[in-house]
Amino acid sequence: MRDYDEVTAFLGEWGPFQRFIFFLLSASIIPNGFNSMSIVFLAGIPEHHCRVPASANLSSEWRNYTIPRQMQEGREVPRKCQRYQLAALTNFSTQGLVPGRDVNLSQVELEPCLDGWEYSQDTYLSTIITEVRQKEYPLCDYGCADRLQFPADLLHQLGDVHCAVCHRGHGPDLQLRGGLHIRVIPESPRWLISQGRLGEAEDIIQKAAKMNKVTAPVIVFDPLEPQELTPLEQQKGYILDLFRTPHIAIMTIMSLMLWMLVSIGYFGLSLNTPNLHGDVYLNCFLSAAIEVPAYVIAWMLLRNLPRRYIIAGTLFLGGGVLLFIQLVPTEYHFLSIALVMLGKFGITSAFSMLYVFTAELYPTLVRNMAVGATSMSSRVGSIIAPYFVYLGAYDRILPYVLMGSLTVLIGFVTLLFPESLGMALPETFEQMQKIKGFRSKKKTGNSNGREKNPKVFITAF
Repeated sequence: MRDYDEVTAFLGEWGPFQRFIFFLLSASIIPNGFNSMSIVFLAGIPEHHCRVPASANLSSEWRNYTIPRQMQEGREVPRKCQRYQLAALTNFSTQGLVPGRDVNLSQVELEPCLDGWEYSQDTYLSTIITEVRQKEYPLCDYGCADRLQFPADLLHQLGDVHCAVCHRGHGPDLQLRGGLHIRVIPESPRWLISQGRLGEAEDIIQKAAKMNKVTAPVIVFDPLEPQELTPLEQQKGYILDLFRTPHIAIMTIMSLMLWMLVSIGYFGLSLNTPNLHGDVYLNCFLSAAIEVPAYVIAWMLLRNLPRRYIIAGTLFLGGGVLLFIQLVPTEYHFLSIALVMLGKFGITSAFSMLYVFTAELYPTLVRNMAVGATSMSSRVGSIIAPYFVYLGAYDRILPYVLMGSLTVLIGFVTLLFPESLGMALPETFEQMQKIKGFRSKKKTGNSNGREKNPKVFITAF
């Protein structure tokens, strides 16, 4: 009885067909980036101050003094949520008094923005904030962006959940499809075989052989010769299997926390780029560009180094530099931006390695389910992340302190996971490795079965 890899070995490992599918799967993810990060610009909050209606009976001189000033990052700017009492200013203007000379403005009472706001168009021409009905979402009451960000993120994550449910069980090669259904991409032959659809799997392999310019057997999948993977795939796994024993439950809970906190750091830093000093668009470009070397480094590290050490190391790097930002003087803007980008580099590297690491920890029956559940946990983190960003309204350093602390903390937790480098992928729950410090009272006869295949070959990306 031959297994799937043995039957399809004639195709080769990296021919034109494999490269074509890899390109399509990679391209299908590109729209996800626009979908996830567009909220940075769509919900951007421009510089704003209280509107003074044109009908107000004020002289041109008094109109220039309707908004009180405050210090922000070393410069004087108009207050965003208060203005001088318009009735008092109208009275002063009518009497011909001069602001600052005849009237001490510090003694004039303030009032909220009763007539709405005026927004600067230096950075954004229009955003959700400027278009929303301000009477329904008062900008300085609870935070308009707070109310709009949550439903926007929630709907986006629900779309991802729908996609994950639609593709559950179709094999790890379909995990990359995201929310984009592309008819050009063929179904996984391995999954088709597990469903007894040998004819469809045969057609796909024959087309792959033709594209790779290799000669395929007349019959690749003999119906009279069941493939080795079929009995295993036909077993049914349930979400509760991720908690079926104390050991598996602890590993699952740790994995859920790891994904969620790393996601908070990743999306928190991404969504906070408009709050950095300097040009918003340049900062967003740098935040995106830093991910390219992060992925390359992650791929290189995964090839030869222990998983839990490199993931923990990149988390320590990312979290440590975020904590260091609080020590940087306010006027050292470029140093602060460099540290933020270095933190994004570390957290992005760790995030990209979680997919491989989690898949190597769980047995075949629930491997896709484990990756799906932990990925869903990261979606929860992405929904929470904007609220870390909004804490910057109280203290610009506070988001970095919180995200850095949580990132370092989860880095220590990562060291408790078992190591998967050089180990065969577990086929059963009994073959799963134990968490560091976890003692199992029962030893199974299959505990040594994993030594038969001492090396794991996984394409990381």
